[in-house]
Amino acid sequence: MPTLFTKIINGEIPSYNLYEDEFVVAILDIFPKQIGHTLIIPKVEIDYWVDLPDELVLRINTVARNLAKAVQQATNCQRVGQMVVGTEVPHYHLHLIPIYELTFDNKKLQKQPSEVEFKELQVRIIAQLTR
Repeated sequence: MPTLFTKIINGEIPSYNLYEDEFVVAILDIFPKQIGHTLIIPKVEIDYWVDLPDELVLRINTVARNLAKAVQQATNCQRVGQMVVGTEVPHYHLHLIPIYELTFDNKKLQKQPSEVEFKELQVRIIAQLTR
């Protein structure tokens, strides 16, 4: 049975896509910890991060580095942190979470962005990627 992320990758569930290549897709998290919270998801269904092939780890981290720079520019955050939890969906995904204050609290929930806010942020981040 396909995971939620496979359905997003296949276009069965809408998402705010930021980046896609033959190996990964990056989308805005629809339940963000911070504005600009991004997920990088491999196109192959691999549940646990230690099972990722080395080449895919490298690809994910290269995309993460480029996206983090774009997210930082688009959101004016101080940094972008990475997090891998692996309990929400049985499909590996890397979280990129903007840090607006160096006293970042991961448990702090933000106001849910509107569809317009998601689309505006999507455009800003993609514009930074193309620089």
